[in-house]
Amino acid sequence: MMFKTTRRQVASLVICLGLGWGCADEDKKVGDVVQSGQIDEPATPPGSMASQSQEPMSTVFFAFDDYSLSFEAQQSLNATANYLKENPSAVVQIEGHCDERGSVEYNLALGQRRAQSVKNYLVDLGVDASRVPTMSYGEEKPAADGHNEAAWSQNRRAEFVLSTP
Repeated sequence: MMFKTTRRQVASLVICLGLGWGCADEDKKVGDVVQSGQIDEPATPPGSMASQSQEPMSTVFFAFDDYSLSFEAQQSLNATANYLKENPSAVVQIEGHCDERGSVEYNLALGQRRAQSVKNYLVDLGVDASRVPTMSYGEEKPAADGHNEAAWSQNRRAEFVLSTP
Protein backbone atom coordinates (compact mmCIF):
# COMPACT_ATOMS: atom_id res chain seq x y z
CA MET A 1 0.00 0.00 0.00
CA MET A 2 1.39 3.44 -0.92
CA PHE A 3 0.48 6.83 0.57
CA LYS A 4 1.04 10.44 -0.34
CA THR A 5 0.74 12.91 2.52
CA THR A 6 0.77 16.62 3.15
CA ARG A 7 2.50 18.26 6.08
CA ARG A 8 -0.92 19.16 7.52
CA GLN A 9 -2.05 15.53 7.30
CA VAL A 10 1.13 14.31 8.99
CA ALA A 11 0.67 16.88 11.77
CA SER A 12 -2.99 15.88 12.15
CA LEU A 13 -2.03 12.23 12.38
CA VAL A 14 0.60 12.96 15.02
CA ILE A 15 -1.90 15.01 17.03
CA CYS A 16 -4.59 12.37 16.67
CA LEU A 17 -2.23 9.61 17.73
CA GLY A 18 -1.06 11.69 20.66
CA LEU A 19 -4.62 12.26 21.79
CA GLY A 20 -5.63 8.65 21.24
CA TRP A 21 -8.06 9.38 18.42
CA GLY A 22 -8.26 7.46 15.18
CA CYS A 23 -7.76 9.42 11.98
CA ALA A 24 -7.99 8.36 8.36
CA ASP A 25 -7.78 10.16 5.08
CA GLU A 26 -8.22 8.26 1.84
CA ASP A 27 -7.14 11.08 -0.50
CA LYS A 28 -3.66 12.13 0.59
CA LYS A 29 -1.67 14.70 -1.43
CA VAL A 30 2.00 15.62 -1.71
CA GLY A 31 2.98 18.55 0.55
CA ASP A 32 5.84 20.96 1.22
CA VAL A 33 7.95 18.79 3.51
CA VAL A 34 6.79 15.42 2.25
CA GLN A 35 7.57 16.65 -1.22
CA SER A 36 7.53 13.74 -3.57
CA GLY A 37 6.66 10.25 -4.41
CA GLN A 38 5.21 7.41 -2.59
CA ILE A 39 6.49 6.03 0.65
CA ASP A 40 6.91 2.39 -0.30
CA GLU A 41 10.15 1.46 1.41
CA PRO A 42 11.91 2.47 4.61
CA ALA A 43 13.85 5.72 4.47
CA THR A 44 16.45 4.34 6.85
CA PRO A 45 18.81 1.63 5.66
CA PRO A 46 17.92 -1.97 6.45
CA GLY A 47 19.09 -3.04 9.88
CA SER A 48 19.19 0.45 11.39
CA MET A 49 16.93 1.50 14.23
CA ALA A 50 15.52 4.95 14.83
CA SER A 51 16.73 6.18 18.20
CA GLN A 52 14.45 7.94 20.65
CA SER A 53 17.00 10.73 21.15
CA GLN A 54 18.52 11.76 17.85
CA GLU A 55 22.04 13.05 17.47
CA PRO A 56 22.32 16.41 15.72
CA MET A 57 23.83 16.21 12.23
CA SER A 58 22.78 12.59 11.71
CA THR A 59 22.75 11.46 8.09
CA VAL A 60 19.26 11.56 6.57
CA PHE A 61 18.34 8.63 4.32
CA PHE A 62 15.84 8.61 1.46
CA ALA A 63 13.76 6.06 -0.41
CA PHE A 64 14.54 5.23 -4.03
CA ASP A 65 13.94 8.13 -6.44
CA ASP A 66 12.50 10.23 -3.61
CA TYR A 67 13.34 13.36 -1.65
CA SER A 68 10.56 13.33 0.92
CA LEU A 69 11.45 13.24 4.60
CA SER A 70 10.42 10.24 6.66
CA PHE A 71 9.23 10.59 10.25
CA GLU A 72 12.65 9.35 11.42
CA ALA A 73 14.40 11.95 9.25
CA GLN A 74 12.20 14.70 10.68
CA GLN A 75 13.06 13.60 14.24
CA SER A 76 16.75 13.73 13.41
CA LEU A 77 16.36 17.15 11.78
CA ASN A 78 14.53 18.45 14.86
CA ALA A 79 17.69 17.69 16.85
CA THR A 80 19.81 19.38 14.16
CA ALA A 81 17.61 22.49 14.26
CA ASN A 82 17.87 22.62 18.05
CA TYR A 83 21.66 22.36 17.83
CA LEU A 84 21.83 25.17 15.26
CA LYS A 85 19.56 27.38 17.37
CA GLU A 86 21.77 26.79 20.43
CA ASN A 87 24.93 27.49 18.37
CA PRO A 88 24.10 30.63 16.38
CA SER A 89 27.55 30.94 14.80
CA ALA A 90 27.47 27.40 13.37
CA VAL A 91 26.95 26.92 9.64
CA VAL A 92 26.12 23.52 8.19
CA GLN A 93 26.37 22.66 4.51
CA ILE A 94 23.83 20.06 3.44
CA GLU A 95 25.14 17.65 0.82
CA GLY A 96 22.69 15.60 -1.25
CA HIS A 97 23.70 12.18 -2.55
CA CYS A 98 22.17 9.44 -4.72
CA ASP A 99 22.77 5.82 -5.58
CA GLU A 100 24.31 4.91 -8.92
CA ARG A 101 21.05 4.32 -10.77
CA GLY A 102 19.98 7.10 -13.14
CA SER A 103 21.93 9.47 -15.33
CA VAL A 104 24.58 11.81 -13.93
CA GLU A 105 22.35 14.82 -14.65
CA TYR A 106 19.28 13.24 -13.07
CA ASN A 107 21.20 12.23 -9.93
CA LEU A 108 22.73 15.69 -9.54
CA ALA A 109 19.23 17.19 -9.68
CA LEU A 110 17.82 14.58 -7.26
CA GLY A 111 20.71 15.14 -4.85
CA GLN A 112 19.96 18.87 -4.94
CA ARG A 113 16.26 18.24 -4.25
CA ARG A 114 17.22 16.06 -1.28
CA ALA A 115 19.53 18.71 0.14
CA GLN A 116 16.89 21.40 -0.46
CA SER A 117 14.21 19.29 1.22
CA VAL A 118 16.39 19.05 4.34
CA LYS A 119 17.14 22.77 4.21
CA ASN A 120 13.46 23.68 3.82
CA TYR A 121 12.58 21.60 6.87
CA LEU A 122 15.29 23.25 8.99
CA VAL A 123 14.23 26.73 7.81
CA ASP A 124 10.60 25.89 8.69
CA LEU A 125 11.87 25.10 12.21
CA GLY A 126 13.41 28.57 12.50
CA VAL A 127 16.98 28.11 11.26
CA ASP A 128 18.24 31.04 9.15
CA ALA A 129 18.47 29.90 5.52
CA SER A 130 21.86 31.58 5.11
CA ARG A 131 23.31 29.14 7.67
CA VAL A 132 22.38 26.04 5.66
CA PRO A 133 23.84 26.16 2.14
CA THR A 134 23.19 23.14 -0.07
CA MET A 135 25.25 21.14 -2.55
CA SER A 136 24.62 18.04 -4.62
CA TYR A 137 27.16 15.35 -5.36
CA GLY A 138 24.67 13.10 -7.13
CA GLU A 139 26.20 9.63 -7.34
CA GLU A 140 29.82 10.86 -7.21
CA LYS A 141 30.58 10.19 -3.52
CA PRO A 142 29.01 6.87 -2.51
CA ALA A 143 29.03 5.97 1.17
CA ALA A 144 28.97 2.25 0.32
CA ASP A 145 30.41 0.33 -2.59
CA GLY A 146 28.26 -2.26 -4.28
CA HIS A 147 25.57 -2.71 -6.88
CA ASN A 148 22.71 -3.92 -4.69
CA GLU A 149 19.99 -2.53 -2.43
CA ALA A 150 22.18 -2.76 0.67
CA ALA A 151 24.71 -0.36 -0.86
CA TRP A 152 22.16 1.81 -2.65
CA SER A 153 20.17 2.41 0.55
CA GLN A 154 23.33 3.79 2.20
CA ASN A 155 24.02 6.09 -0.75
CA ARG A 156 20.58 7.77 -0.92
CA ARG A 157 21.28 10.38 1.72
CA ALA A 158 21.87 13.94 2.85
CA GLU A 159 24.94 14.61 4.97
CA PHE A 160 26.07 17.62 6.97
CA VAL A 161 29.38 19.45 7.00
CA LEU A 162 29.55 21.63 10.11
CA SER A 163 31.72 24.71 10.33
CA THR A 164 32.00 27.13 13.21
CA PRO A 165 34.04 30.35 13.21
